[in-house]
Amino acid sequence: MTSARWTTAAACAGLLLWAANAQADVAMQKKAKELGITSVQNCQSCHVDKMPKKDSAKVNEMGQWLVDQKEARKAKEVDVAWLKEYKPKAK
Repeated sequence: MTSARWTTAAACAGLLLWAANAQADVAMQKKAKELGITSVQNCQSCHVDKMPKKDSAKVNEMGQWLVDQKEARKAKEVDVAWLKEYKPKAK
């Protein structure tokens, strides 16, 4: 295989991986909307950054609550349905 083909194949693989990660976030937002959870509007509903990176995503108060729930429930993944129980801290 030529160098150009390897480069093209690597670029396509990277694009597919990026799309898979983006879909997971969009799927969570979609599920929250289907459940009537209006506090989830975009990534910043749970994250500090507008476009969080998978391995270095900082979470805000609601995101940390979800992380804590994941640990407490010994779940593999966060379930946005848990947000029905979320109560923001009084300021």
